[in-house]
Amino acid sequence: MKAMIRSVILILFLISNFSALFAQSSKEDRERINQLSRADHKLMMETLDISSIRPGPSGNPKAPNAANTDEAKVQPYFLPNPLEFNDGSKVRKPEQWPARRAEILELFDREIYGRVPEQMPPVHWKIIHVNEEIDGEFPVKIKQLEGIVENASCPDIEVAIQLTVAVPSGVGSPVPVIMEFGFPGWVGQFGQGNDGLTWKQQLLREQWGYAILNPISFQADHGAGLREGIIGLANKGQPRKPDDWGCLRAWAWGAARAVDYFQSDADVDEKRIGIEGLSRYGKAAAVAMAYDPRIAIGFIGSSGAGGVKLLHRVFGEQVENLAGPGEYHWFAGNFIKYAGPLTQEDLPVDGHHLVALCAPRPIFISAGSAAVEGQWIDARGMFLGGAMAGPVYELLGKKSMRTTLFPPEGTWLDGDIAFRQHEGGHTTGPNWPYFIEFTKRYFLQ
Repeated sequence: MKAMIRSVILILFLISNFSALFAQSSKEDRERINQLSRADHKLMMETLDISSIRPGPSGNPKAPNAANTDEAKVQPYFLPNPLEFNDGSKVRKPEQWPARRAEILELFDREIYGRVPEQMPPVHWKIIHVNEEIDGEFPVKIKQLEGIVENASCPDIEVAIQLTVAVPSGVGSPVPVIMEFGFPGWVGQFGQGNDGLTWKQQLLREQWGYAILNPISFQADHGAGLREGIIGLANKGQPRKPDDWGCLRAWAWGAARAVDYFQSDADVDEKRIGIEGLSRYGKAAAVAMAYDPRIAIGFIGSSGAGGVKLLHRVFGEQVENLAGPGEYHWFAGNFIKYAGPLTQEDLPVDGHHLVALCAPRPIFISAGSAAVEGQWIDARGMFLGGAMAGPVYELLGKKSMRTTLFPPEGTWLDGDIAFRQHEGGHTTGPNWPYFIEFTKRYFLQ
């Protein structure tokens, strides 16, 4: 019961922080944002010449159109092969992988997450202030930074990336840093280990640092914000084209700019940078790692549909939910097609391709208990996203999970692709100690 209560509180916390506008605005303003989002969604459908899309299933198990949560009702599906070129030939040697990887990236750019414009404005980092503090028993130096995005091309749109960087005091050498997609004031109460330490304290105990990147500081989490933030700035306030980037790709872009900063910070070991995120920010963490090879390790929490879960598998949240007015802004406009004239069976890539793009770097996929987190996220679908990427890791000389059998809750599968379904809810908290142990194999070599 306590785990369920923590999960509900976390979900409410995340919902309340998904958009600064929603958190600080009136009911009338929220409705205006929803209207603008629906209008932008309608405009994209018109651009794609789509008159209607299929409604998504409900997350309420008692609803008449409830999402499937019965394994016996999962229909057979065909998965496109990450080790097969677009022309049907096979990838048989490691030296062929970069060419195939480029093909997969192009498919994700065009159909799923969208393209980042070729000419992006520079980001100028400045330190706002530095504090020496004590977190529990751990002395820590905390820097608050802003990454000011140059906006000469569109002065009406201002963008500043909010980043917190914390390192243990007095180490005297660069330290590894795990970066989380998070928010100001986030204190990590849902990241406690069995010893009562928060996720931050667990990292500090290892003499590692942490960073918190605020995604909504540079791209709002709704369709009304697509003409603002970094997407709006790059488009000079104009509507998106069908293959333009959505919020997941924008948040990943912000993570890459944070890595740019880390490369200039003498306190940070730029070769030992990890990324963590939960839910939609678990999706963003996976996208960030897939696109930026400088990120050495990933902790992907309950990313679900649009993350490492298999969309070809009809269980829990579906393509139709993602393509509707509430979530379409995470993706390229072209993604809407798969809830209209096309279906999930037409997707040229899936969650296992996203994991494959991270190869050969280690990745830890985290899920909560089905009894607490629910089935909407589809823990088995995320596990399979990791498992089906295994052949790519094996090709590159790394160790996959070497099984497609879904493990019991609490079982830790720990190849270079790791998976663990913990006993808690919609949180990465119970898996932080396991992720840290996993990371030590690579960061302490």
